[in-house]
Amino acid sequence: MKHTYHIHGMTCDGCRTHVENTLSKVEGVTNASVDLEKGEASIEMESHIPISKFQKALKRDGGQYSIHQNGEHHHTEEMKSAEKPKGEKTGIYYCPMHCEGDKTYDQPGDCPVCGMDLVEEQSLSANSSTQYTCPMHPEIVKDEPGDCPICGMDLVPMEPDISTEEKNYKKLLKKFWIAVLFTVPILIIAMSELLQNNPLEGLLEVEVWNWIQLALSLPVVFYATWMFFERAWHSIKTWNLNMFTLIGIGTGVAWLFSVFGMLFPDFFPAQFKTEAGTVFVYYEVATVILALVMLGQVLEARAHSKTNSAVKELLKLAPNKAIKVVDGQDIEVSIDSIEIGDTLRVKPGDKIPVDGVITEGETSVDESMITGEPIPVSKTMDNKVSSGTINGNQSFLMKAEKVGSDTLLSQIIKMVNDASRSKAPIQKLADTVSGYFVPVVVIIAVITFAIWAIWGPEPAYVYALVNAIAVLIIACPCALGLATPMSIMVGVGKGAQNGVLVKNAEALEKMDKVDTLIVDKTGTITEGKPTVETVGAFKGGLNEKEVLQYIVSLNNLSEHPLAEATVKYGKEQKAEFLKADGFNAVTGKGVEGKVNGKKLALGNVKMMEKADAALSEEMIEEAQSFQKEGKTVSYLSVAGKVAGYVVIGDKIKKTSANAIKELQDKGIAVIMLTGDNHDTAQAVAGELNLADFKASMLPENKLQEVEKLQNQGKVVAMAGDGINDAPALAKSDVGIAMGTGTDVAIESAAITLVKGDLQGIVKARHLSDAVMKNIKQNLFFAFIYNTIGVPVAAGILFPFFGILLSPMIAAAAMSLSSVSVIANALRLRTKKIE
Repeated sequence: MKHTYHIHGMTCDGCRTHVENTLSKVEGVTNASVDLEKGEASIEMESHIPISKFQKALKRDGGQYSIHQNGEHHHTEEMKSAEKPKGEKTGIYYCPMHCEGDKTYDQPGDCPVCGMDLVEEQSLSANSSTQYTCPMHPEIVKDEPGDCPICGMDLVPMEPDISTEEKNYKKLLKKFWIAVLFTVPILIIAMSELLQNNPLEGLLEVEVWNWIQLALSLPVVFYATWMFFERAWHSIKTWNLNMFTLIGIGTGVAWLFSVFGMLFPDFFPAQFKTEAGTVFVYYEVATVILALVMLGQVLEARAHSKTNSAVKELLKLAPNKAIKVVDGQDIEVSIDSIEIGDTLRVKPGDKIPVDGVITEGETSVDESMITGEPIPVSKTMDNKVSSGTINGNQSFLMKAEKVGSDTLLSQIIKMVNDASRSKAPIQKLADTVSGYFVPVVVIIAVITFAIWAIWGPEPAYVYALVNAIAVLIIACPCALGLATPMSIMVGVGKGAQNGVLVKNAEALEKMDKVDTLIVDKTGTITEGKPTVETVGAFKGGLNEKEVLQYIVSLNNLSEHPLAEATVKYGKEQKAEFLKADGFNAVTGKGVEGKVNGKKLALGNVKMMEKADAALSEEMIEEAQSFQKEGKTVSYLSVAGKVAGYVVIGDKIKKTSANAIKELQDKGIAVIMLTGDNHDTAQAVAGELNLADFKASMLPENKLQEVEKLQNQGKVVAMAGDGINDAPALAKSDVGIAMGTGTDVAIESAAITLVKGDLQGIVKARHLSDAVMKNIKQNLFFAFIYNTIGVPVAAGILFPFFGILLSPMIAAAAMSLSSVSVIANALRLRTKKIE
């Protein structure tokens, strides 16, 4: 027995070997092989071993690595009991800087690498149902309204839980105000020394005021901002050096120096002492810096809550209740209790509860929240409707087809969350710099101290200490780390609101570089709603009625859109359906089978060749008259002889021509590849002013065309909607699937267009342009800030202009640098990508 699991937390080959050895030692494992690049473990076992055993083994080994299966989140650091108290909120948390890639945690806390607060992933699970409680007995919690079993009072809806982000923001804000409360008096005492007639000197001696400053600093250091020192210590212990390493060292040195100077003043030379004989203290430096850093954390927490606002808006679309029709009666039920096949009633103005198909009635549906199109779409019987969209002014019945996590809305939210946690290639630069950043800054601080101590003016050691602290404080690796992920998160959410679903950040970056776009015809350029225009019979054989009968009998076993169109037409014409045997679909060619013992083949010229059915020139000319109008012609052969044909039309989407022109104006070469014949392809290409197209393309031909263009140095995007497009979609640099197409195509693509038209590609390109521009701005701000800030803090301007940077000003600048990066990323929310 062999199973494959996903492993997170590995960073090198040593990690891979360590995990492999740990898993191999689990009882019952015969062999364990770990792939570092894929992040996967293939485990062979005598009999099935629960995943919990592997989780416990990794947890005992230190908890650095995690193992999970089938997309589930199981992390050894915070494994929790499967049984949770009713009403307790569960969540998925991740680092906003993606320090560990897509690794997530089950509980809030700090990132073990950068020390930043983990961010909660927004999901439907906590949004899906309302719970009810008794106003007198809050311990009573039920999923449905009713009476309290204790006092009999009506249960009332529970207030929704405050989000983790909001809780974190309020906690940080409270600590910030406490820090300010105790820091302001310290600052007043310290600044009074700069006054000519210091009013405080007459009240108490300098030494007493120093002890007062120490007392006031204790709540700041050991309560309000103690978490900074905890993070700093953890970063040093694990050698994941980060922003808090620098803050902890800088403020810790200032505070400990002050305490040591008060306790052992004789240890220090005269340079470190005031006229009163006391050692200079820096309580105001330490506490003001800590308060300013806390202010930065508060501002970041508030800004973070806005970066995933798009997902929050999508979550609001999910209704909690639905009306289920049971035995002709309308019953209000929880959204979680709906099952596939249930009949639901949707009233005017209601949100559509799940994905399904209208079975009775007609209406108009506002789908703008999913497709980005503001105009309501008319819906009639057999039309599909999606969860979260809003019904117009008419009631209708629908059958549930997809529920829970399978609905389009759930898939969109999942895709946005996954993409937001993915890394773009451009982030590698920031990651590389960040890896060396903190050690380099510490070295610069040490060099700064040495230079000022040796060559600085008197008191040299005081200048040396203050400037070294300023260097440590002003450096901001966080700004570098946040530059890319913040833009990606906001950009991906913006795309989702406009019907452009991005699977990963790499696709968003590559889309900006695409210079060649390959598009399929049917369902991509055309509406993908084929209709039969005529059925013809060739002379000397069957009549039209018999041709239609054979066609619909064979196509009745096919799920191809063209087949569905012929079957629908046959039913309208009241054709008799015969039993078909030996059905076989030949990709890119057609279908074959037996009806009444006769061997049939239906499809294009290549299908006729496969069936050894010869086409005469007269037959080809008759078919070409339709093909030159952009129609698709499928031939029918019976027992090796071509007997007739069916003509199918598929309208070109209204948006196709404008979208193609706009893409061409941007310098993108647009090529149409289709499995249809040359005449049909030429007619469509002519209408769209497309000079470059290829017809009669099989799936392998489309794949070869993508490879050929890539070998020429082209960056290729492929747009399609069918199973036959999947290989080319997967091979292209950026695969773009129509949301109206097959699941296979969507799975193979990196970008999905919910509405399924070429205008979505224009939106995707505009979105990519905007996001990449925003990322480059953020990286520039972060690099230039640190490039200028660190030397200035070290005192490089002092010999020329006499300018020194106070550590307190450095702290303010450092805090605002991260906030400025987030604020710049938030500008993407207002960007138009039409």
